[in-house]
Amino acid sequence: MLTREQIQEILLPLTDVESGKSLVELQLIRDIMIKEDRISLSVICLDTDEQSRIELEQKVRELLEAGGVGNVHIRLRDATDYERSQIRGRSEEETEEDNEDMLKKGHAAGLEGHELINENSGVHFVAVASGKGGVGKSTVTVNLAVALARMGKKVGLIDADIYGFSIPDMMGIEEGPIVEEGTIIPVERFGVKVMSMGFFIRENSPVIWRGPMLGKMLRQFFSDVGWGELDYMLLDLPPGTGDVALDVHQMLPQSKEIIVTTPHATAAFVAARAGSMALQTDHEVIGVIENMSYYECSSCGQKDYIFGRGGGARLAETLHTELIAQIPLGAPDNHISEPDFSPSVYKAETPTAQIFSEIAAKLISKCEK
Repeated sequence: MLTREQIQEILLPLTDVESGKSLVELQLIRDIMIKEDRISLSVICLDTDEQSRIELEQKVRELLEAGGVGNVHIRLRDATDYERSQIRGRSEEETEEDNEDMLKKGHAAGLEGHELINENSGVHFVAVASGKGGVGKSTVTVNLAVALARMGKKVGLIDADIYGFSIPDMMGIEEGPIVEEGTIIPVERFGVKVMSMGFFIRENSPVIWRGPMLGKMLRQFFSDVGWGELDYMLLDLPPGTGDVALDVHQMLPQSKEIIVTTPHATAAFVAARAGSMALQTDHEVIGVIENMSYYECSSCGQKDYIFGRGGGARLAETLHTELIAQIPLGAPDNHISEPDFSPSVYKAETPTAQIFSEIAAKLISKCEK
């Protein structure tokens, strides 16, 4: 079976007519998924002409077949104006200026968001934190937000992990926000309104900012975005106890917090620092979610505790809160051909999605009691 890198190498000869650059280098070949004998991928089309799209799809198939790939599903999507401007006829500086202009326009109008962070707004703020990266914090945040939306709640989600933003990709979001009458309109997906730093910089570009700049961006996400009516606002915090987490604690003293860990003792030990920071700033830690708790065999149902056991329970005891849920190790069985494809959102009928529904019900009970 070919690897993702080998597939990219096979498709390197595909080029953009105007720039002459490879579509792979331009990151217009995306969402490559390899499953058994089938490969799926997305092709972002810069040309809207139907004949050009057909020819491009045919070229992709021919190259993959020549490389030994017989079963392939190709998903074509038109490039957004933002994507097209980055590649054709616009410099990176001009594109960044457009993004800054969007934020400035929102700041000039920014009226709705100022009321959002008011303690009397009626919005329940829930920050999702972890002590270290790689424990699945963002996966938990995304699926909890979607679970709340499926239960009829009006949900907003801020990707506050400004250095390591991942929410747009995890939710399968391929477009950016727009400005309407001076207000930035968040992107909506699965019934959740989303804002992320990832909407405003070039893909894979590093964010090299100091603390005050991060805090300014975070405040703009609250003040300059037309969130509309919300019941819940979830914040995916960066791992650890850095500037952004501290800014959130200062801006939103009414926010509650969920700590995500794995069962491993070291992960739980490090996560205790994030929980302690929340307690020291008078945030209520409403519970611990233990992710990757076990691997369940699809054939026999046996559970293997790959990362050990007990980390989540010990962390909950340390923070004087409860272990809300234990989520198994796994990934959504999604296919790129589906209209609601996303790499990280579990379908409502799956067992893991049911666990997130139970977590959402507990959250509602705690927030609305």
